Amino acid sequence: MPSDTQPPMIAPPDPARKADSRPDSLPLVVRKDSMPVRGEAAPSLPWRIFRVARFVPLLMALMLTGGVIGLYFQPPGVRKVMAFFNLKPGGGTTSPIAVPAPPAGKTPEAALPPQVVGLGKVLPEGEVVTIAPPYGAGDARLAALNVKEGDTVSRGAVLAVLDNEKPLIAALETAKANVAAKEAILAQVRAATMASRSEAEAALSRAETVRQNAERDFERVEELRRRGFAADQTYDLRRTQRDEAVRETERLRATLSRFSGDIDSQPDVVVAARNLDSARADLSRATADLDKAYVRAPIDATVLSISARPGEKPGSAGIMNLGDISRMKVEVEIYQTMIGRVRLGAPVEVTAEALPKPLTGKVTRIGLEVARQTLVDSSPAANTDARVVKVSVSLDAASAEIARRITNLQVTARIAAGSPP
Repeated sequence: MPSDTQPPMIAPPDPARKADSRPDSLPLVVRKDSMPVRGEAAPSLPWRIFRVARFVPLLMALMLTGGVIGLYFQPPGVRKVMAFFNLKPGGGTTSPIAVPAPPAGKTPEAALPPQVVGLGKVLPEGEVVTIAPPYGAGDARLAALNVKEGDTVSRGAVLAVLDNEKPLIAALETAKANVAAKEAILAQVRAATMASRSEAEAALSRAETVRQNAERDFERVEELRRRGFAADQTYDLRRTQRDEAVRETERLRATLSRFSGDIDSQPDVVVAARNLDSARADLSRATADLDKAYVRAPIDATVLSISARPGEKPGSAGIMNLGDISRMKVEVEIYQTMIGRVRLGAPVEVTAEALPKPLTGKVTRIGLEVARQTLVDSSPAANTDARVVKVSVSLDAASAEIARRITNLQVTARIAAGSPP
């Protein structure tokens, strides 16, 4: 009866085993579906898997190489296929990866944000002025404050008085008295000089009269002697009187010559005048020293804060801070990498939690120096060692009215960005 299964085949006897006469050796039965090719041993399953798996790295390397070539180099064939199917590189992801790289150091304009954002602080337009004691005040302390925070002061107004006022006033009064004394001495010397000149003129006039009389007497006696009517003693006496009168006249004329010219050019008057000048210089110095007792306002401004009180010696923070808050500005720190997109006149929006509404203004000045960042965001991840450029933003009238009471408030400024140069 036929059967679908064939009986197992009996392998022919191996001649090499004929010599094996062991009684327990049995014939080898081999199934047809597992017969090896003549001359080869049948491979095992792990070996077959290994032979196939060794081509996997090569296949992956070929795929990676093709992907890099297609994404980076984009051969014409790849571009045509992409165009045919209306595809673009990186279109299947939110961050395209196969677009042309921008030039070194530049970012595509389409990828740049429309605003440049930076931290800033609100300041008066003319900066905040710290008022310190006058030069030369030394160890003086505050005796009185004439203003309080929020007061509006004019230039030259006395803001505070120091405790060195009294000795400086005493020195000034002494200098005034010294000037008065020197003025009196000058007047005395001038009067004495004028009197001396008048006396010299009168004495010279009298001496001239005496000389003339003596000369006439001598001439008369000389004539009588020549006629023999006068004795030699009389002649000698008249001659001696004439000579003395001549010498007295010459002496008085020399004395009067000392008073020639203007009275103020006389030596005694000049010395007295120079002493008066010295006293007046001392008075000017004492008057200037008195200013060391007063702290004056250098500008028309508003008192923003007071750092010292009566009885205290002003420290490094000064006495008070002044600022003209009629016009306000915002000083913004912009990262050096973004300063190229800031333009003069660009509109600016300023925001802060303390502001009732955003403030507006325009860029009026762009700094010329890169400096270390001084304003830091409250975020723990904020950069605290960045390099920035300071930009000044002038606020419009309505915004300045809001900001005038919040000097030094930290704000966030958003500047409309321009195209990079």
